[in-house]
Formats: sequence, structure tokens, C-alpha cells
Amino acid sequence: MSGTAGTAQAQPQAAASLYAPSSLVLAVGQGEEADTAIMQRAVTLTCTPKASGSHPSASAACAELRAVNGEFTQLVGKSPGMMCTKEWKPIVVTVDGVWQGKRVAWNKTFGNSCEMRASIAGGAALAF
Repeated sequence: MSGTAGTAQAQPQAAASLYAPSSLVLAVGQGEEADTAIMQRAVTLTCTPKASGSHPSASAACAELRAVNGEFTQLVGKSPGMMCTKEWKPIVVTVDGVWQGKRVAWNKTFGNSCEMRASIAGGAALAF
């Protein structure tokens, strides 16, 4: 017998993920509560393995989120010198998804769109 025994070739297995996923949906809506707000716009943001999504400044937004370790409350503050009316026309910003492998569900209600812009002025993550 001159035949050689066939050797089964091992199929390469898919490489295990080397990073925790970071993929978010950010939205802005008119209303007081995230559950009942009328959504006006939404974007997607993926930060791992690279910045991508429909967010207009994905790279800058991901860098900003990494700097605060995904703590969205740290992205909201007051912009000095920006004045807004006291009109009550609430806007709610929501973030849902996964940040570095952990589930995220965050929202913040502002009195009006001016207050929202003043609170996120200079930041990329919530400016879309």
C-alpha cells in the first residue's frame, strides 16, 4: 500500500475579541422624559476597535468619552458667557448601548435647546 493516510487539517478558529465593545445610540428628543419624548435626531457611535458610526465627529467623541471613562454626567456643565431664556420647552438627551463591555442607559433633560447647547458647549460626544 503506497497511499498515505489523510490528515485532517484543523480549521482556524475565529480569534477571540481582544477588546470590550463600545457601541452607542445617542438621541435628542422633545419632552420631559426619555420614555415619552418625541425623538428629533439620533446617531450611532462605535469607539472600539475604531471610531465609526453616523456621529458627525466620531473620533473626537470617542476620545472625549475615553477621557471621562464613559461617565456621561461629566460631559455636561455650564458654558461661561452663554445666556439662555427661562422658556420651558424641555429637551432630553439619551444614550443607550454598551461602553467598554458594560451596559449604558443614560439620559438628561434640559429646560430648552439653548440650555442643552450651553451645557454641552465645547464637547463633541453630545454635539450631534
